[in-house]
Amino acid sequence: MKRLLFSSLLGAVALLAPGRSWAQDKPVLNTAPVVVPAPVPVVPPAPVPVPPATPVETPATTTPTPAPTTPANTDLPQPDTYSPSGLELPEREQKRKALEQHAEQYTKMFVYSGIGLGYSSYYGLSNFNFSISPAIGYRVSDRFSIGPGISYAYNYYGADNGYGGTTSFNTSSLGVKGFAQFMVYNQFFVHAEYEVTRAELLAVDNNGYLTGGKVIRSVQTPLLGAGYRSQISNRAAADIVLLYNFQDDYNSIYPNPVIRFNFLFNIGR
Repeated sequence: MKRLLFSSLLGAVALLAPGRSWAQDKPVLNTAPVVVPAPVPVVPPAPVPVPPATPVETPATTTPTPAPTTPANTDLPQPDTYSPSGLELPEREQKRKALEQHAEQYTKMFVYSGIGLGYSSYYGLSNFNFSISPAIGYRVSDRFSIGPGISYAYNYYGADNGYGGTTSFNTSSLGVKGFAQFMVYNQFFVHAEYEVTRAELLAVDNNGYLTGGKVIRSVQTPLLGAGYRSQISNRAAADIVLLYNFQDDYNSIYPNPVIRFNFLFNIGR
């Protein structure tokens, strides 16, 4: 009996299976089309703020102390601008010293100051002169120099008064001058000056006798002579100069011969 029922159940299942398949294959009417949804854009997540990094303090570095060095031997020849190799030849050293000495001795500018002395006596009138004449010199070349200056002269006169006594007078004069100097040979030179002085002179009458008074006159004094220079150092020298006054008359403030002791000092480079 059980076998009969099982066989009937299998037959019923076999008959129902095709019908279900057909029912699924039938088209369904009046149904809406299937719509596929559009893809949703993917929004990236907002960046998360990152807190600033805490600076890491680095330990301070200490400068290493250099090891003591042995001082250089100063006895060995040292390199310089004249001998980069450090070797000093005798001729090169002499030439370098000569160039340095020449540069100091022949700078463009120099101070030239002088002290002058003079004495004369004629017709019973004696004249002693003392003068100072500072100037600024400029070297046009190593041998030729020019420059302006000022001068001050003091004259002391002594005259016979005719009674066995002497009458004395003194005058002071101030002027300006220009000078030129040319080195001739070694330390010997020729020196020339031209001076314009507001001179204080003794007054005389028409017969040439002293009246005891004084007059102020402008006096032009040309001087020419020679001198010798003694070099004290590379920058200083002393001169002795012997000059002749071509305006040697009663109005002269410099009696012949004019002896001057001048001092020279180089300035600048």
